Amino acid sequence: MKIALTYNLKKKDETKPLDYFSEFDSEDTVNAIVAALNKKGHTVETIDVEYPNLFSYFRKNRVDMVFNIAEGKCGKFRESEVPAVLDYLNIPYTGSNTFSLALALNKALTKKILKAENIPTPNFQVFIRGNEEFNPDLRFPLIVKPNREGSAKGISTSNVVHNKEKLFEKIKGTINIYKQEALVEEFIDGKELTVGILENGKTMILPILEIDFSTCKNSGEYFYSWRMKEFQGNTELGLVPTFHCPARLDKKIEAQVKEAALKTHRALGCFDISRTDIRLNQDNIPYVLEINPLPGLNPHESNFPIMAYAAGMQYEDIIDAILMSASSRQRGTN
Repeated sequence: MKIALTYNLKKKDETKPLDYFSEFDSEDTVNAIVAALNKKGHTVETIDVEYPNLFSYFRKNRVDMVFNIAEGKCGKFRESEVPAVLDYLNIPYTGSNTFSLALALNKALTKKILKAENIPTPNFQVFIRGNEEFNPDLRFPLIVKPNREGSAKGISTSNVVHNKEKLFEKIKGTINIYKQEALVEEFIDGKELTVGILENGKTMILPILEIDFSTCKNSGEYFYSWRMKEFQGNTELGLVPTFHCPARLDKKIEAQVKEAALKTHRALGCFDISRTDIRLNQDNIPYVLEINPLPGLNPHESNFPIMAYAAGMQYEDIIDAILMSASSRQRGTN
């Protein structure tokens, strides 16, 4: 099979905020996916979506399938950019469609769907200008996030606030820096969990990954902030969380967490792969924070491969399962 791998490559640009390129992939990830596809007998072309005219490229260079990990360039629906081009040209691709990708990128809209589906998610409010009236039903502590970013962009420990003065200060700062609305939600104190869904003929819920931040006390970090994600494993900074996969949960709670992840995957209409981030509160209620239909696939650092490895898979098996699921959908057999 002739495959094109579409991606955004991490860059260094001192004129941009430190977290500007956080969602993009490293050369290691791109090379690992290419090697996995080659091992399965496919030929692969790699295409950075910064290519001047992606539309023209695909019109001139037909492929059997696109393995898409691209985050897009800019805008409210950037993760849908590449799939939109491919849909127009009738070229099949891996992963979720334009609608699901655009929806999942918008945390507030996702949470509205979760609430409609009776999937627990923290109570929230969206601030567009930063001077809206505060919803008194929200309970502190609250956390402020850019509404349309991934990889914990714009999120630090200072984003957890305990009073209205700090809240509005952080809201206005978020809107100003990220040029988008701010999402304010109740901060759920509890276990940090993430759940991977992988489809290939059948739906596989991977072993739950628990991220334990008790080993990061010297860093001052206690949840998945941008700094924690970006420098995870850095012993000098004390950013050394402990991973438990499977998570330390009893069977009943494990089943509830997996059910929440699967219901979220289906509610958003995801295909092939997703990773759902969940916080388990003190009463063992799994609160869905967000879903990522384009989870990181770095073979050494990303959470999704860690969960797949715990299920007994090799890296090339993960990549092949994503590809085969997309191929089955193309044939109408999945």
